Amino acid sequence: MNRKFQFSIGEFYHLYNRGINKMPIFLNVFDKKRFIKLLFVCNSRKSVVFKSIQGQSLDEIDRGETLVDIGIYCLVPNHFHLLIKEKTENGISEFVKKVATGYSMYFNKKYERTGSLFEGPFKAKRIDTDEYLKYIFSYIHLNPIKIIDSQWKENKITDRVKAKNYLQKYPYSSYFEYIGGKRQEEKILEKDSFPEYFSQPKEFDDFINDWLSFNLIN
Repeated sequence: MNRKFQFSIGEFYHLYNRGINKMPIFLNVFDKKRFIKLLFVCNSRKSVVFKSIQGQSLDEIDRGETLVDIGIYCLVPNHFHLLIKEKTENGISEFVKKVATGYSMYFNKKYERTGSLFEGPFKAKRIDTDEYLKYIFSYIHLNPIKIIDSQWKENKITDRVKAKNYLQKYPYSSYFEYIGGKRQEEKILEKDSFPEYFSQPKEFDDFINDWLSFNLIN
């Protein structure tokens, strides 16, 4: 894919991709867990042999030197979002290629299909301002609201409490880590490589409240 920019070490990027023809790419809990585990194991200079680590937790896997720093991730039925910092030359391209190839092979074999799973190469936007970077923390983490209200962006949120409760219980994003939750998936993230906008979970919680309130119908 010919991009209008080259990935640069030390810069931040919003990455995303969806299923071809907008088809769902996560059909059940096991698919989502597989992809999330790939986010961890593929972030490595080592080659990935998933069968050898299939029964291991993230705490048990030695992946060695990583390719990128991941700040946020979020999976919804037909696409995913990532906030990434380029750490090594070609790190982003190598990392996403490993994740996409590994997941596509798994998905096609499991569901007995052939052909491309994703809608072309992954998309990437360079985050070139502090304001934009902070906005991405809300944009990505609010994505799961579409699952319970597909038109919330157009029609505004009518029930902030319901939306927030859904986000807090949604297990397939990094939202849980930013509200102070503890689980093995926190090993995927390198929060220290990103600006400390939220030194305490309450600051992140207030930040999300502000965005939800902004989208409430008056």
